[in-house]
Amino acid sequence: MATISLGIIMHGVTGRMGKNQHLIRSIVAIRNQGGVALANGDYLMPDPILIGRNEEKIAALAKETGIARWGTDLDAALANPNDTIFFDAATTQARPTLLKKAIAAGKHIYCEKPVAVSLSEAMELYHYAEQQGVCHGVVQDKLWLPGLRKLQLLNESGFFGKVLSVRGEFGYWVFEGDLQPAQRPSWNYRQEEGGGIILDMICHWRYVIDNLFGEIKSISCLGATHIPQRVDEQGNPYAATADDAAYATFELHNGTIVQINSSWCVRVRRDDLVTFQVDGVNGSAVAGLTDCLTQARVNTPKPVWNPDERQTHDFFKDWVPVPDTTTYDNAFKVQWEGFLRHVHGESDFRWNLLEGAKGVQLVELALQSWRERRWLDVPSLIK
Repeated sequence: MATISLGIIMHGVTGRMGKNQHLIRSIVAIRNQGGVALANGDYLMPDPILIGRNEEKIAALAKETGIARWGTDLDAALANPNDTIFFDAATTQARPTLLKKAIAAGKHIYCEKPVAVSLSEAMELYHYAEQQGVCHGVVQDKLWLPGLRKLQLLNESGFFGKVLSVRGEFGYWVFEGDLQPAQRPSWNYRQEEGGGIILDMICHWRYVIDNLFGEIKSISCLGATHIPQRVDEQGNPYAATADDAAYATFELHNGTIVQINSSWCVRVRRDDLVTFQVDGVNGSAVAGLTDCLTQARVNTPKPVWNPDERQTHDFFKDWVPVPDTTTYDNAFKVQWEGFLRHVHGESDFRWNLLEGAKGVQLVELALQSWRERRWLDVPSLIK
């Protein structure tokens, strides 16, 4: 049994997502467990170097997480042949330039979504990575969430029969910043800085729909900026120029209709911050981040419509939970492990830059649909 070191340049990990999900709960967790197990009994051990512009922040993060290597010189990190992977979780607008630079340096790349702000840039990245022969992957973490894995299990088992529709509800109330500090950074609400819920979330819904329910045929989307003014981190009011809600409908090639509402202006009265209800001829299910509840055809109650009397039937009690039959690890960590094995040559990894480009394509079509107030077809992307 051997331990094989794998150098990783981690860029943009001082932000909330980069620090918590990618660094602490993925790379540090993998290091603490002794590495990524390979089929032959060997282990891959990530050896990260943290790179960022703010020396004070990077040094503090390295100390907090026990990472020995850190710095502010990205060019020097890219020049080190022992660091073979470049990871980016910084701003979307800067991502294409950074990834091209890393690819040119011969690095395998793994990055957050969206991979770019335009489809042309996203496809250019994919073709360049393919030409240079590097491995490439894009974060599609929700596919490994326990709730969605249970949904996928139900679908693969034939539980639903023919799937008729999917209803997704995502979001929560993000404080405006005056009475309470906002839970999300102010740039999320500035279009000029890459903000907007359509750009942020439609990429997620693309890979969720594609992998769980089927290929998207067409889209109709209505966006909104419900709260036009917010207060930033310094306490200064600013104009919200980006969309904070999106109401999208997708028609799939297999006939399934998918509706997903995404909003940072909704107060939660549901099982989780995101829920998906799948209705099929033979049964239905509702999944959140962790749990999944089912109702089979033979267990479906017979509701009686009577608006003159208070409803006494507890519809929530008609649903049965799908049990945890396996151990569910952190979704980001699971995908990281898969990508590291792929770089080592042990397995395929289909969640690549082309899949990331599909998300950007759907964002562009959603924004166009909103502008033009019409349905749009979703063409296949040519490799």
